[in-house]
Amino acid sequence: MAQVQKPSIPKGTRDFSPEQMAGRNYIFDTIKSVFKQFGYKPIETPSMENLSTLLGKYGEEGDKLLFKVLNSGEAFSGISADDLQKGSNALSLKVCEKGLRYDLTVPFARYVVQHRNEITFPFKRYQIQPVWRADRPQKGRYREFYQCDVDVIGSKSLLNELELVQIVDKVFGKFGINVCIKINNRKILAGLAEVMGFPEKLVEITIAMDKIDKIGLDAVKEEMLSEGVDEKGFSILEPVLSFIGTTREKIALISDVVSSSETGRKGVEELQTLFNYIAEANISQKVEIDLSLARGLNYYTGAIFEVKALDFAIGSICGGGRYDNLTGIFGLPDVSGVGISFGADRIYDVLTGLDKFPQEAIGGTRVLLSNMDEASVAYLLPLAGKLRENNINCEVYPDSSKLKKQFEYAEKNNIPFFIIAGESEAQAGTVNIKNLETGEQSTVSIAEAVAFLDR
Repeated sequence: MAQVQKPSIPKGTRDFSPEQMAGRNYIFDTIKSVFKQFGYKPIETPSMENLSTLLGKYGEEGDKLLFKVLNSGEAFSGISADDLQKGSNALSLKVCEKGLRYDLTVPFARYVVQHRNEITFPFKRYQIQPVWRADRPQKGRYREFYQCDVDVIGSKSLLNELELVQIVDKVFGKFGINVCIKINNRKILAGLAEVMGFPEKLVEITIAMDKIDKIGLDAVKEEMLSEGVDEKGFSILEPVLSFIGTTREKIALISDVVSSSETGRKGVEELQTLFNYIAEANISQKVEIDLSLARGLNYYTGAIFEVKALDFAIGSICGGGRYDNLTGIFGLPDVSGVGISFGADRIYDVLTGLDKFPQEAIGGTRVLLSNMDEASVAYLLPLAGKLRENNINCEVYPDSSKLKKQFEYAEKNNIPFFIIAGESEAQAGTVNIKNLETGEQSTVSIAEAVAFLDR
C-alpha cells in the first residue's frame, strides 16, 4: 500500500478560508472603487514574464529574489560540466527563460510599450494581481502576495503625485486606518550622493538608507563605509538622516545641503511644489517629508512614497514613486510615469489586528431555511428566491434531517437567522424566524418575511 502523503504548501504561501476571502475581497473592492473614482482602468498581465523583461530592473538584491521557471522538456540537455561549475545564477539563465513576476510595475512598462498603438497617453491603469519573491518568510512578509497597483504614465505633471496622495488618503479613510504618508525625492538623494563626493555610489547609498528603520543609523553608517563612502562624505548625510522638524524646516535644510547640485535643487523644487499642492487638497491623513526615505528600487527617479500604519506595528503597507524611463528599456524612451502599490496582505493584517473589518462586508449567508421534508421545502423555495432578489444571502439546508443538526450548521457558519416552516406553518401561510444571536423567535406571514429580514 502506498504511503499517505501529508498535505502541505510551500513556505511563504497560504490557503485562505471563506472568511478570510470575504475580508480580502472587501479590501480589493474598496481599493478598486477608489481607483475608479480617479479614472483609472483595469488591466492584467501574465504571472510569468520572460526573464529578459525582469532581470536588471530591481537591482542586484531584487534579481536574487526572482523565482525562475525551468524550461519545458529536457532543460538540462545542453548543460556541460563547465556550466555546472559557474554557480547557480549562471546555470539558471541557461535552463530558465521565464520567471514569476516580482512586481506589477515592470510588467506594466512592458505592456505599455507592447500596446503603445492601442492606448491613449497619459494612460491611467490599475492592476490587482499576485506577485512572487524568493524572500525569507517572516511576519508580514510572504513569498506569494497580492499587490494593488495604480499608475499613470505619459505625463510629468506633479498633479499626478498629488492624485496618488489623495488616493491613499481616501483608501485608508474608508478602511478607518490612520496612516502616515512619507514622501521624499530621488533627485534629492542623487544630489546628496554628489555633494558627499560619491555620485557613482548612489545605488549603494540608497540601499543602505532604505534599511534605516530596521537597522538604525549606526548600522547604516557601517554599511556605507564598507561600500567605500568615507567619514567626510557620511558626515554630510548624517544630519539629514537624523533631522526632525516641520515641512518648511526640512525643505530649508535639504535646500542648503544640496545647493551645489543641480539635480538636488530640482528635487527640492519638485518636493516643494508637491507639498504646496497637498496643502491645498484637504488631505485627512498625516503627510510628511522623510529625508531618510530611499526605497531601494533602481528605477525611481523623482518623488518616492511610503505609507505606514500609525496604530499597528508592521512594515510599510503602501509604497511607490516616479520613474522617468522605465519604458526606455523596452524601446520607448522618455515616457515618465508615477505609481503606488497597496500591499493587500499587510492591509489585511492591520484590519484584523485593529478589528476594523465591517461585519456586513465579511458576513456570508444571512438566512438558513430549514428542510423538514419535501413539502416544507417546496413551500420555502419561493421565499428563498425572493430573499435573493432582495440581496439577502440565503441557503436552503440540503437534507431532511433533525432540526438540531440544522441549528448547529447555522451556528457553526455564523448564519444569524434560521427560518423554520412545517406543515402547520404552510397551512397558515407563515414562517418562524429565529434570531440565533439573540434567541428571539418571531412568526410572520410569508409575504412579510423579506421586509422583516431586511430591517
